Amino acid sequence: MAMAFPALTAAAVAAVLWAEFRGARALMWIAKPLASTGFIALALSAGPPSRGYGTWVVVALALSFAGDVLLIPKGSRAYFAAGLAAFLLAHVTFALAFAALGVSGVAAGGASLLLVGVAAVVLRWLLPRVPTPLRGPVVAYVVAITAMVALAFGAAGAGAPRLIPAAAVAFFLSDLFVARERFVAPTPWNRAWGLPLYYGAQIAFAATVSGGLGA
Repeated sequence: MAMAFPALTAAAVAAVLWAEFRGARALMWIAKPLASTGFIALALSAGPPSRGYGTWVVVALALSFAGDVLLIPKGSRAYFAAGLAAFLLAHVTFALAFAALGVSGVAAGGASLLLVGVAAVVLRWLLPRVPTPLRGPVVAYVVAITAMVALAFGAAGAGAPRLIPAAAVAFFLSDLFVARERFVAPTPWNRAWGLPLYYGAQIAFAATVSGGLGA
């Protein structure tokens, strides 16, 4: 039964991509929430989590759901800022989830050395194209997602499944396509790459909960 939820997400993501290329905005409002419902349902398919990690992940997935809906409208700075805030909180909550598993300082520190350099390159590429009122939130967002990925590697270094850092990296990469779409070069191809990465990451996080980690 649980496998039906990733299938729902995959089918809905295909519909979202079709809507993006065809400009079918009405379909987008149906398909995108359905895609996000799939990862929430998967996380809860084994019942409500009773441990810290599972609870944090479910909250983070709910915040991601909110961000998904808020980013549907195009051309609205207010909705984009609200979506950015929802995803910022999602990254912070994922980071708390990984910390709840226990973190290897060596693994997290080693990952941070690389990730800080990557974040610096991203900000140098992005900030000149970001409107001044959004620069502060964008910097905060990059800091949050960088910390989230570092803690994901730290959790894996302490014995957590390697699926966790793999999903965190996919989430990071998907956000680069969101930023490219919003600030650099709007094109449906950003979603063609970004959405599978994003939804794959959320399904992976949800699977760690439904599979018993933090249940």
